[in-house]
Amino acid sequence: MGKKSDLKSKKNKSNDIKVSIENLNLFYGNFWALKNVTLDIPKGKVTAFIGPSGCGKSTCLKTINRMNDLVSSCRIDGKVLIDNEDIYDPKTDVTLLRRRAGMVFQTPNPFPMSVYDNIAYGPRIHGIKNKAKLDEVVERSLKGAAIWDDLKDKLKKSAFGLSGGQQQRLCIARALAVEPDVILMDEPTSALDPISTLKIEDLMAELRKKYTVIIVTHNMQQATRIADKTAFFLLGEVIEYSDTASMFKNPADPRTEQYITGRFG
Repeated sequence: MGKKSDLKSKKNKSNDIKVSIENLNLFYGNFWALKNVTLDIPKGKVTAFIGPSGCGKSTCLKTINRMNDLVSSCRIDGKVLIDNEDIYDPKTDVTLLRRRAGMVFQTPNPFPMSVYDNIAYGPRIHGIKNKAKLDEVVERSLKGAAIWDDLKDKLKKSAFGLSGGQQQRLCIARALAVEPDVILMDEPTSALDPISTLKIEDLMAELRKKYTVIIVTHNMQQATRIADKTAFFLLGEVIEYSDTASMFKNPADPRTEQYITGRFG
């Protein structure tokens, strides 16, 4: 599988590890999409998954909140742990898991309702009915997504009336509203203009202070700007995983160097 750096064994898990993926194999029918993936993802950092299209990085991201459960042909071997708890244990409450590990998708997907109701939706599902409490959650979440000032006078307006960049930050605020531990972002800026992209990147730098952020990106410059650690995927395998600066300055595997210098992908 090639040389990998910074991969830890199952033993002696450090308290600074938030998500641990151990010998993960994932199949869609007969297609082997993830091959013996092992990654320890640190708490309170931004970790980027990079690699060419179809290499497994988004598939790996979705295993962290079991989005792949929605694919009937999907079969998984191995372990994914959050805070040392196996999220694929049969006793796992998947609804609560997706509260702990929120997902932000490539294309903004606000619900067909007001800005306020988009943010309040998750807390209501989890039992918060008090209006004053919901008001507090909405304000805190929008501030956390650095968009309160833009939207505080538009809370009753349809979320569909917002710009693409505003919609994406609204979706991030919606994820924050249920107080997750981990924020999963699947190419969250690929549909946005450069100014909106920069705002989302600045936001990620703030989010790492409270959350563990894992992002899939095709943008090499974005990975170098925002990620503390980077994993390079190729054909379902993790080829290399290390500190981002180290990987981009001195990649350990020639395939990593070929990818980040644009010779394939």
